[in-house]
Amino acid sequence: MFGLSLNAGAQTKVKGTVSDANGPIPGANVNLKGTKNGVSTGFDGTYSIDVPSNGVLVFSFIGLKSKEVAVNGQSQINVKLEEESGVLKEVVVIGYGTQRKEAVTGSVASLGGKELNEVQSANVTQALQGRLAGVELTQTSTKPGAAMQIRIRGTRSLTGDNNPLVVLDGVPFGGQIGDINPVDIKSVDVLKDASATAIYGSRGANGVILITTNKGRKNQKATFTYNGFTGIKQVFGKYDMMDGAKFAALRDYSTLFADGVDETRDINTDWQDSLYGSGEMLSHDVSVSGGTERGAYNAGLGYYKEESVLPGQKFERFSLRGGLDQQIGKIFRMGFTTNSNYTVTNGDNIGTGTALATSPLANPYNADGSLKRTVRMAADENWVYTRKTIEGLGESYVNQTRAFSSYNNIFAEVKIPGVEGLKYRMNTGLNFRTSNSGYYEGFGVFDVNPTTISNASISNSLTTQWLIENLLTYDRTFADKHTINFVGLYSNEQRTSNSSRITRNGITSDAFQFYNLGQSEEEAVIRPEDQDYTQWGLSSYMARLMYSYDNKYFISGTIRSDGSSRLAPGNKWFTYPAISVGWTASNESFMKNLSWINLIKLRAGYGKTSNQDIAPYATLGALGTRPYNFGSTNSTGVYVTELPNPQLGWEFSTTWNYGLDFGFFNNRLSGTIEYYKTNTSDVLQKLQLPATNGVSTYVANIGETENKGYEISLNGVIIDNPKGLSWSVGFNLYANDNKLVKLASGATRDEGNSWFVGHNINSIYDYQKVGIWQEGDPYMSIYEPGPTGIDQQGTVVGSIKVKYTGDFNADGSPTRAINASDRQIIDTDPDFQGGFNTNLTYKGFDFSAVGAFRSGGVLISTLYGGASYLNLLNGRRSNVDVDYWTPDNRDAEFPNPRGIRSGDNPKYMSTMGYFDASYVKIRALTLGYTLDQQFMRDLGIEKLRLYVTAQNPFVLFSPYHRKSGMDPETNSLGDENQAVASYNRRFLVIGTNTPSTRNYLFGLNLTF
Repeated sequence: MFGLSLNAGAQTKVKGTVSDANGPIPGANVNLKGTKNGVSTGFDGTYSIDVPSNGVLVFSFIGLKSKEVAVNGQSQINVKLEEESGVLKEVVVIGYGTQRKEAVTGSVASLGGKELNEVQSANVTQALQGRLAGVELTQTSTKPGAAMQIRIRGTRSLTGDNNPLVVLDGVPFGGQIGDINPVDIKSVDVLKDASATAIYGSRGANGVILITTNKGRKNQKATFTYNGFTGIKQVFGKYDMMDGAKFAALRDYSTLFADGVDETRDINTDWQDSLYGSGEMLSHDVSVSGGTERGAYNAGLGYYKEESVLPGQKFERFSLRGGLDQQIGKIFRMGFTTNSNYTVTNGDNIGTGTALATSPLANPYNADGSLKRTVRMAADENWVYTRKTIEGLGESYVNQTRAFSSYNNIFAEVKIPGVEGLKYRMNTGLNFRTSNSGYYEGFGVFDVNPTTISNASISNSLTTQWLIENLLTYDRTFADKHTINFVGLYSNEQRTSNSSRITRNGITSDAFQFYNLGQSEEEAVIRPEDQDYTQWGLSSYMARLMYSYDNKYFISGTIRSDGSSRLAPGNKWFTYPAISVGWTASNESFMKNLSWINLIKLRAGYGKTSNQDIAPYATLGALGTRPYNFGSTNSTGVYVTELPNPQLGWEFSTTWNYGLDFGFFNNRLSGTIEYYKTNTSDVLQKLQLPATNGVSTYVANIGETENKGYEISLNGVIIDNPKGLSWSVGFNLYANDNKLVKLASGATRDEGNSWFVGHNINSIYDYQKVGIWQEGDPYMSIYEPGPTGIDQQGTVVGSIKVKYTGDFNADGSPTRAINASDRQIIDTDPDFQGGFNTNLTYKGFDFSAVGAFRSGGVLISTLYGGASYLNLLNGRRSNVDVDYWTPDNRDAEFPNPRGIRSGDNPKYMSTMGYFDASYVKIRALTLGYTLDQQFMRDLGIEKLRLYVTAQNPFVLFSPYHRKSGMDPETNSLGDENQAVASYNRRFLVIGTNTPSTRNYLFGLNLTF
């Protein structure tokens, strides 16, 4: 006994706090190694335990690395636990519940809030870009606060909606994703295949994005958090326009235009410099969270402001959130979450088009140094579009949209007495969004005519949505090996929206702006197409059963039935199944000796989903109105514009998904490889009818599309030393092969919509440039006979040479001239794309880098093509700085300004707007330092981190960037921000939108 006492050593009382990156951890385990002696930390993360002075304490908590600390006579031991290096230990949200990532059988990709905040932004879509395999995010606008287009595993529908369903805190989200403050987000989980999305039915046909916001924890002391940053925005790269000397040389060579009244050869005006300034980003977010033994709460307030580099363009958001999760007695639980936002957007119509289209030879100043109102060029007169003139408009110009939204989820849950693991839960979603937009231009604003009458408009919209979900869940583990999880659902939801717009000219005073349209000289204009009311509903039944045995074998089956009010009687309801299986081979006995393998898991899934997301009332057709004179009376006629379709039904998508999850070397290397194939049938298509029908279109279930591809995600921990240097990296790569399989009536092409069987849904139909015609080509006069008529002016030599697809004579000469049949189908989708990230920590320092890449595909730049009127090559107005053909510059890329013209543009000029879309882009570089001094803890400060971030610092391997110096990402929809709408709206292009920016931020994270 005496010997045993000596061996044990003297007893000592050890106290301390157990915490993680977010603060103290309640319920963490503190055990004396090799014994059953242990305690749990209290609600404030503290503990107290009596142990031998030479013992070893083991600290552990679910999802965190365990840590051993030798007592060595210490009486105070504080421990900070770190996250598991293997991502496969994570718990992911899968829809109506959570699941260990290692037990998931469907295709689910996840990203935590910490990773999201490595790219500070107004919109979570900007933070997600390049982070998740199979999730493509593309810019549709570069204006402050703009959201990105989201496509999960490709585009399926031709005329239906291709956007994924967003679920906020378990309830389908009825608002705009920009209404969600990124700082509030705890995690984002993306359901990609049918076996994972089937639980959401037709709403999830295009994938599901599950957003979980930050909440309090039970037994957590009240914790206050502040996150904020401020910074400046600078133009990433100016539009590549000619300076005065180059433009004068172009004008002289083209000989088509002479200098205008306000143009002189001693002037070199940089209109972009006179328009751009430094923008600003500012964010403040405060929150408090905590909990007791029976409940948890959280509340927060946020403010975000982003000012553009263009004058008067700004976005502001005020956000308020709260949540409560309270246990009542032993069997009842209830709570709510609420997210409300108020946003203000100003100057949405401010752009760069007018400034870019103004000659650099034009002098904007009068002799006394004041700015002119307009400048007169060779054939155009432009309003002087500068920062000073726009800011000087005062009350004579306003463009503002104010929106308020509130998204609320109230839930109640009860444990069914007598049946362990059985619960009933009711979710009630109540969503509300209203917006008010007003626009006013005073006399002559933005117009060359100072007496142009003033105009104003107001637009209002209101959207309400309610949802009631009844859920029955059963979750039990039997004999430590059999786990069963069942979810049954019955739900109803309804969405109602209405909008209206009224315009009026001749407002009597700038003071009224758009606030009193009654004060005008002309009648109000109320167009039928500007008034809208829609209401739709969806009823659903769903059941999902998940079973696992011994953490080796997994199976999940879902069946769901949806009824949609949007579709025709007899086609409103559809029931579809989904099933997936998984096998964790690494848990088999024959794998136990392979210690370097932590996880080998195979997955396979099959499922059918459907899409009903077409405009409500499409089954009824559509009417249009047309005013006409009937004698001395003004009347309005009504006519059919779209035929009804009483057989309109669902789009169907069938998906196969195969996956391999792996983890090696103590999960220092982990990842996922997946392959999928999705076939979509009965695709909703707006079919063009012959003019003899008297009606132009109708919507029907006609087409078929296919998407297939692979995805690779890798995560590695290269160095893992909590007391020194740690280094982790992440990488993802994915490719999607999208093609149109079938069109209506067996057709293989729809040239009007640029749809072609066997090609991308987003394919271009145009000529293909193969060179520039040079003097001495023996067949030039046959291919291009030369000028014929007013639309065919100039010389062939130096003009664009396009691909010929006709036949040839025996002597090698072409049998005909180049014509419309020589147009090519050009697939625009990339070969592959993805992203990468890296994180390094050294003591208190941390560094992270986030990037995205794209290989192949076609980038449409309307600046270099003919649609923007900025590359006319005729000296009429300003011109993009291009290398054009002259007798002394025959190797030029762009055509002869004296060459063949088609209208205002050089012939085939649209072909010059297509570029290789490849790029590697560093999206954010962040350097931070966390202060960890004792005096701060004495002040009650748990965490104080300072950081600096550079966003969009540089681009690599981009042909477009090398040519123009500009950002190679798109910034506009296909029918906006250009002089001529040459492309379908679904195409994303580079147009004369707000310039892309580099942002430099300084931020602070504070917790106490």
